[in-house]
Amino acid sequence: MARTAGSHSDITGPRVRAAALQLFARHGYAAVSMRQIAREVGVQAGALYNYTPDKQSLLFDLMRTHLEELLAEHAAMPGAPDPVAALERFTRFHIRFHARRPDEVFIAYMELRNLSPENFAEIELLRRRYEDELENILRAGLAAGVFAVADTKVATMAVIAMLTGVNTWFREGGRLSLNEVERIYWDMVRKAVGL
Repeated sequence: MARTAGSHSDITGPRVRAAALQLFARHGYAAVSMRQIAREVGVQAGALYNYTPDKQSLLFDLMRTHLEELLAEHAAMPGAPDPVAALERFTRFHIRFHARRPDEVFIAYMELRNLSPENFAEIELLRRRYEDELENILRAGLAAGVFAVADTKVATMAVIAMLTGVNTWFREGGRLSLNEVERIYWDMVRKAVGL
């Protein structure tokens, strides 16, 4: 099938992903059709299949891209001299990274149930790699005697859930700046690990 005259895959492909991201976040994956995505992009529904095999592939691609960017940006950060500094760095990084991506965060957490089993398994591996970063920090702090947590896995999940929750209420231009939110959340994370 030939592309519409004037269309460019390097332009239309990202527009398809952007439209899917926005529509999935606004209406939920199950409620969005390929026709709606096509309408948002301004192409015929059949033209979408030049850019993605199906709606499931779009959802998977959005989640995978989000997690790969998360892992890459976190890995690119300079090392921390000790577990306390590493935990503060993780806390602030998580809040700042996710605050810039509210739609991606919503989809990454709320649409997992709509992934096929094989896609879910791959996304779960990426999520675990990120969770392991925090759990390794907590284990190091526990071994050094600076953190007091009963179970590092439970503490990991609790801290990530708390930090990700910022996206549900924080709005730029609101009562608190993002820097103030980071400071308050860092104080809560410190207390959660016994500092």
